[in-house]
Parts: sequence; C-alpha cells; structure tokens
Amino acid sequence: MTIRKETALIYCENQFSLADGKTAAGLVRHSERYTIVGVIDSSRAGKDAGEELGQEKNGIPIFANLNEALINLSEVPNCYIYGKAPLDAFISQAERLLILEAMEKGMDIINGLHQFFSEDQEFTQMAAQHNIQIKDIRKPPQLQDLHVFTGQLSKINVPVIAILGTDCACGKMTTAIELNKSLKTLGIKSVLVATGQTALMQGAMYGISIDALISQFVIGEIENSIIQAFDNERPDIILVEGQSAVSHPAFMSSLGILKGSMPDGIILQHPPARKFRCDFPHLPMPTVESEIKLIEAISQAKVMAIALSHENLADEEILTIIEDYERQFQLPTMDVLNHGCQKIIQALGDHFPNLNQTIKRKSLEKMPVLGMR
Repeated sequence: MTIRKETALIYCENQFSLADGKTAAGLVRHSERYTIVGVIDSSRAGKDAGEELGQEKNGIPIFANLNEALINLSEVPNCYIYGKAPLDAFISQAERLLILEAMEKGMDIINGLHQFFSEDQEFTQMAAQHNIQIKDIRKPPQLQDLHVFTGQLSKINVPVIAILGTDCACGKMTTAIELNKSLKTLGIKSVLVATGQTALMQGAMYGISIDALISQFVIGEIENSIIQAFDNERPDIILVEGQSAVSHPAFMSSLGILKGSMPDGIILQHPPARKFRCDFPHLPMPTVESEIKLIEAISQAKVMAIALSHENLADEEILTIIEDYERQFQLPTMDVLNHGCQKIIQALGDHFPNLNQTIKRKSLEKMPVLGMR
C-alpha cells in the first residue's frame, strides 16, 4: 500500500544549511511523510536546496518569502513546516504573522518547537476558521499514556544500536537515517526509533521527542518505543537515534538514550572541524577519545564505529582524518554522506554473527541467477 505524501513548504529564514536549520536540512535530505516543494530563506533565495547542503541538485527551490513561494509553486502546499530548531525555541512576531498567513492560505501547520502552537488562542482560532490542523510534534502524550522503565528490554533478541555524538547538530540523525536506508537496501529488516522532532517529521513510525518529556518518563518511553518496534516489526536490527552528547553540560538526553535502549553497540558521530559546542561558543568540543571513555564508562556497550561530519572540511581533509582516526582508535571511520555506510555495516556483521548471516543471505538473494530466463 502506497501512502500519498503531503506537499510541504519549509520555513527556515537565515538558517538553512546552518546548525539551527537542521530540521529543514533533514527533511530536504529525506522524508517519507512529506514531498518538500520549497524552502523559505531570503539569504539563499534562488538557489537549489540540495546544492546548498553540499549535495546534487534536487529540484527543491529556495524562496525569499512566503508570497514568492506561493506565486511560483503550481499549487498551495498542504503543509507549512517551521523548520528551525533555535535554542530559545520561541517564534518572533514576524514569524507569527507568516504562520497566520499560511493558515489563511489553507496550509496545515507542522511545528517542532517546545512552544506549542495548538495552545495559542490566536492560532487555534485561525485554524478553526480555515479548517486546518496544527501539529505540535514535540507535544508529549497525556500523563496516563506515558511509560516508566520496566526492564522488558531483556526480551529483545536482535542488536540494538545507538547512534550517539560529541555535540548537538553534528549528524547523528543523518547517519541513523542513511544506515537505516542502506540496511533496507540489502534486504535487512531495520527499524529506526526516533528520539527527536525531525526524525518523527521525516516519518519514523516509532519513537518520541524525548526532550519534551518529564524526566521520570524519558527512559521508559525509549524502552517502550523499542519494545513496540520489536513486537510489531520483528526486525533484524533496531537503530536508536541519538541526541546531544553524553558529555554536554546543557542536556541530559544522551544519558536517557543509553539507559532506555541498553544498546548492544554504539556508533559515535563527530564533527572534526568544530572547535566549540553548537550554540555555546565558550564551551570547547570534547575529543573523540574522551567521549568514548565516558560512554563506555556508563554503558556496557562499546563504540564500534565512528561517523564523521564533513562540515567546514575539504574532501582531502576528511580522507586524511579518516585515516588518522582508524589508526588511532582502531575503529572503522567514515563520512556516510560522502562515502556510504559500508564500513558500519561490515562492523555490524563482524560484531553480531546472526546479523552477519542475514546480511550474507540477503545479499545472495539479491544477486541475479545466471542461466535463468
């Protein structure tokens, strides 16, 4: 059964391809739920969204404003997505007016902020007047529907892999998405458990935005999402999207992911050219070595591969860093956007014999049978 995607226009003024525009970038790279028809960012108007992310042209135009987008698009999109993820998480008055205008045009509003638009009287009145929906992706379930940790993870008999990082907005979600797609291409039944708003917007069937939860329920909600994915899908492997970093002083989400997923292995994402933590210019980045030691001191699982972000690095530089890291840490290292996920998949096969047998069997099944007509 093919699910018809809704068309969507993403608002990302002055932030597309930057750290606070990670929601927009993630949706432009991959979305199972929406067909992205354009991005709003006046600082990059007239450019192609794919090229602005360092990839090939993808035909998604960047517009200067909402009016320009609606004039140039063949029809009004189904949805208007607020595609920025600022630290303060509040919209400006100008952004409020744009959202109201999008509602007037008949567009559903998709919001990933902690500021819930569905609890804003002006927004809800406008939504009712124009018969449109407001979807607050980060809005948690009702208290009676939340879960505490139960220990039922012990029944999971397939590898659970957490994709953690050394900082915020450094590529954890991208690596998780690309690995999930690559495994599926091989015929492996892989399921991604989302822990943030962007992956949920992209169409992840399991997960919850954990940074919007009461802390008592974070670990239990992660566990519950993994158990649901296991019971419903009977997968060969479960991937868990990471958030922030275990070492980050401002956020606790990685600790919840480590506890709630009890992973069998960890992939560590790192941006080598970044000197200071995203949004915190006075906090130096941790080293890969210190982050690995901290993760492995807290979790029984080991870091089994390193994935790199190539932000602010030339192709030659990233190749040199890959060689250096593999020599230093004795771990497969790659930039998945530029070089694919083969090294990670090989590492998974090396660590988990049952998964390795499945990978080999599925790969053989995909090979053509000579002599058949």
